[in-house]
Amino acid sequence: MSAVPADLDAALADFAGRRPLLVASDYDGVLARLRDEPSAAVPEPGVAEALARLADVPGVTVALVSGRGVADLQTTSGLSGPFRWVGSHGEEFDGPLAGELAERRDALAAVLAPLVDGVAGARLEVKPASVAVHVRQVQDRDAAAALLEQARTRVDSSLTLKPGKDVLEITLTDADKGTALQRLVAELDVSAAMYLGDDLTDEDGFRALRSGDLTVKIGEGSTDARYRVADPSGALAVLRRLGDLLA
Repeated sequence: MSAVPADLDAALADFAGRRPLLVASDYDGVLARLRDEPSAAVPEPGVAEALARLADVPGVTVALVSGRGVADLQTTSGLSGPFRWVGSHGEEFDGPLAGELAERRDALAAVLAPLVDGVAGARLEVKPASVAVHVRQVQDRDAAAALLEQARTRVDSSLTLKPGKDVLEITLTDADKGTALQRLVAELDVSAAMYLGDDLTDEDGFRALRSGDLTVKIGEGSTDARYRVADPSGALAVLRRLGDLLA
């Protein structure tokens, strides 16, 4: 199993001594490895146990914060427990949105569908409060970049663009993972919060937390997180180490 870097280990020890705590994490690329087919992104072995162990500690709240819709996140992950569920980049909080945004979402999908259909390997994903253009499986990388740029120019300027790894997500509101984390921190009145994330949309979460909180970037790339581990195995090591410290 991956070892936790020494500086992060020391920060975890300090974090574990405080109460109440929020332990929050993105799902894809952190608790589950990225897959070409999103439905195949099952949790890494040991993740369910590590999260359950943390959630069992008095004064500790575990939250899953994802770009997926809450229903999709729960179904794909198979995770269950006394967790807080935040989906659609903060637009869904503990459950699905009401249906009033569906008409705008479907109109957006209708605009983007012909563009996506014209590029081999591209995929359009319709979520509860957003539409995402995926180009991970597009072999022609120039065509992939051109599709994402074309999608940017075809959407209404009032919508929010959330670029990620081989994906452009267009959301119907300006909620993000940062505002979702701030809402959880305030609602739970926590002494400290930790957030693990791997993608560009997770940077909103890293920036939103306070100076005394713990932020951990999974993988490569520039980041505003204070600490970094290499991959989902490293993320699991962090969760397990925190569980040991809390025990």
